[in-house]
Amino acid sequence: MLPFLSRSSRKSRIRFPLQPNPTPFTNSTTSPSHRPQIIPLPTSCPPVNRLFSSGYFRSPHHKANGFLRILGFVGSLRNLSSEPDRESINYDLVIVGAGPAGLSAAIRFKQLCREKGVDLSVCVVEKGAEVGAHILSGNVFEPRALDELLPNWKEDEAPIDVPVSSDKFLLLTKNHAFSLPSPFDNEGNYVISLSQLVRWLGSKAEELGVEIFPGFAASEVLYDSSHKVIGIGTNDMGLSKNGSRKDNFQRGVELKGRVNLLAEGCRGSLSEKIMRKYKLREKGQGQHQTYALGIKEVWEIDADKHKPGSVLHTLGWPLDHKTYGGSFLYHMKDRQVAVGLVVALNYHNPFMNPYEEFQKLKHHPAIKRLLEGGTVLQYGARTLNEGGFQSIPYPVFPGGAVIGCSAGFLNVPKIKGSHTAMKSGMLAAESAFGVLHDNLNMDTYWDSLRNSWIWKELYSARNYRPAFEYGLFPGLALSALEHYLLKGRPPLTLKHGKPDYEATKEARLCSEIEYPKPDGVLSFDVPTSLYRSNTNHDHDQPAHLCLRDPTIPELENLPKYAGPESRYCPARVYEYVPDEKGQLKLQINAQNCLHCKACDIKDPKQNIEWTVPEGGGGPGYSIM
Repeated sequence: MLPFLSRSSRKSRIRFPLQPNPTPFTNSTTSPSHRPQIIPLPTSCPPVNRLFSSGYFRSPHHKANGFLRILGFVGSLRNLSSEPDRESINYDLVIVGAGPAGLSAAIRFKQLCREKGVDLSVCVVEKGAEVGAHILSGNVFEPRALDELLPNWKEDEAPIDVPVSSDKFLLLTKNHAFSLPSPFDNEGNYVISLSQLVRWLGSKAEELGVEIFPGFAASEVLYDSSHKVIGIGTNDMGLSKNGSRKDNFQRGVELKGRVNLLAEGCRGSLSEKIMRKYKLREKGQGQHQTYALGIKEVWEIDADKHKPGSVLHTLGWPLDHKTYGGSFLYHMKDRQVAVGLVVALNYHNPFMNPYEEFQKLKHHPAIKRLLEGGTVLQYGARTLNEGGFQSIPYPVFPGGAVIGCSAGFLNVPKIKGSHTAMKSGMLAAESAFGVLHDNLNMDTYWDSLRNSWIWKELYSARNYRPAFEYGLFPGLALSALEHYLLKGRPPLTLKHGKPDYEATKEARLCSEIEYPKPDGVLSFDVPTSLYRSNTNHDHDQPAHLCLRDPTIPELENLPKYAGPESRYCPARVYEYVPDEKGQLKLQINAQNCLHCKACDIKDPKQNIEWTVPEGGGGPGYSIM
């Protein structure tokens, strides 16, 4: 075997560095001492070759789709033409997204192949530069699904080694904190980094023969003449802003699956198209999905303040009583703590800025005393599903299924969705295996889902989130009634309010919100935080944030809603800047994008469409 084909070499090659932003995020008020040290690549650095688990070598010098034919690790030689037309690779199972759901599905499918003595191929395509690079979550992890999937995870050294040691719940006012009974029941759970766990799951999948392609963005769904899904296509790379081909142009690839599973996470771009095309939400529980935006930092704090496994959740300040949300603070290992704020995206006031609300939170006495003297290691943001049971779509479409957070299985009162996402992936894998091996129907996934503990869990928690439509204190009263007296068996099912984008009121009906300037110690400006997210996109590529009507920002959003794009985005992608005539125009800084999807959800006129940029772009999370 050639030296570069070893497993250790392969893993190191998968984690390739991205060419840094030639104009890194800067701000005159930001001290370089507050930024983590990142060693940039020299501008003369040669293009990086990439070796994938499939045995294909991806070379930036290649003029076609970027794949060269070499001996595969889990397969035989595969002939791919070097012609500029898009090439096609056939698999039995294609999975979009290397997150908890997608990798659990891949692992469970390969386990069934081994149990039955059959050899079926599995491909996982991931838009992040490496597995885990786009994964962000709290995360207090419930190992229920992992216990079923990989019972020996402790012996196999999964990065799950900080059990919850204490569990507190506080109601915050501006200067005080009041203790409440904790409803979370985190006994037996663990404080983890989900991005690290996903990397470990990726290694377990590869050991079973799963082929993982990081750095490739699935940009389109492939259909046959009967409108059945037959695979996905990755986007072309090496296109300039105007769509012309650059010297490094590489044609996208078609990955065709006999069964296709979409595991893109919350508000997945292909998943949303599939659900609209086949009316899956109407065929399911029938209600629209609701969302929240989670903003998170990982800090390194003083050793005498660190209590591994300590868990804290809060409600109330800095949010107003009509806005649902709360904060979390989890003590990880190695003196690290995860601190974050979750804000429901059905908030009313267009002047609200979730990023600035998070900066305020860190100055509360209950949080400040812990963070003082510490250092921020990483920053990120991601939306999450909060619709729960009422918003579950019918997950099966011709040719495949939607799994994990793309469908929306987060348990809101638990503030957990990783275990349900993993279980949904496992159930879908079992149905996919039944389709390919036993000629069964993929609809068995829907039946299995309704008979699983996912369904029971979400059904018993179904009224928690809509109860807060009436405000903070009515919501607390109703949720306490259900949790402590009715034990998750209420006689009624509450409905969600308006879709998040419709909840935004016009600016004339709301009060402006003045936010304090960041102090550079506990609170920071957006450029400083973006630097800590390791976010990077090639500036010279077609825009992945598309305006359906380019006139709406200036004619509708700015005069009616005071330009909310400039505030709901936690990465300052959207800015209103004066043109040569002094008139404000929307400027889109797509290179800042954290792939959180808030814009796709919250824009009042649903004018912004989030699509995938070039594969490998976006944040580079390692401990989130």
